[in-house]
Amino acid sequence: MSPAPPPKRHPYDQWSPDARALDLVGDKWTLLIVRDLVSGPRRFVELQRTLPGISTEQLRSRLNRMVADGLLTRQRYREVPPRVDYELTERARDLIPVLAALARWGYEWSWTEPRRGEAIDIGAVFRLAPGLLTLPKSLKGSLELNVQQRSKDGEDRVYLITVKRGEVTLEERADADAAARVSGTERAWVDALVPDGTRDGLEISGDARLTDAVLDGLTPVVTRAEAAVA
Repeated sequence: MSPAPPPKRHPYDQWSPDARALDLVGDKWTLLIVRDLVSGPRRFVELQRTLPGISTEQLRSRLNRMVADGLLTRQRYREVPPRVDYELTERARDLIPVLAALARWGYEWSWTEPRRGEAIDIGAVFRLAPGLLTLPKSLKGSLELNVQQRSKDGEDRVYLITVKRGEVTLEERADADAAARVSGTERAWVDALVPDGTRDGLEISGDARLTDAVLDGLTPVVTRAEAAVA
């Protein structure tokens, strides 16, 4: 039997569509959990890795609530040790454009160099790609994005963006047949993704049109963040 979901802490109790939506996704971490499941199912420990600021109890509570609200499915496998996967429902996948709109607003009004103490996960930006990228239907192919890890025993993080007839999907895997590849250290990716950034530190090969379209779509064109703070 699945554990009972915790009660909502601060329901809005207001009859309006936005309040109803925020009753489901307005809690801290909920939208970021949706973002981190865009590329496919994840186990509990994998979500802990992609959300370093959340406590174990917070994550467990939030996942239980999201399953009860129909935003996630929970799949249990008969393995040793036990394995449980969480995956987005269709209801949650409809939030991808909402995440993209929030990201665009963030790019314009609050995007800067990483702040002191902020966790950096380049994959968090890449996982916005299915909603953030608006590409021509004539563009197609797969682009492999590699984030090199500093430690010798750390595995590189690899992401595969596939474009077909205007649709963009993301998987976290390599593809030997990818039409293009972009690779760089975490610092090189940060340099490429910040306002007025540079791609000089990235190694780029393959289909230049595909690469430019994807990287341009993941990079803020105009930012008013500095003006807003000043």
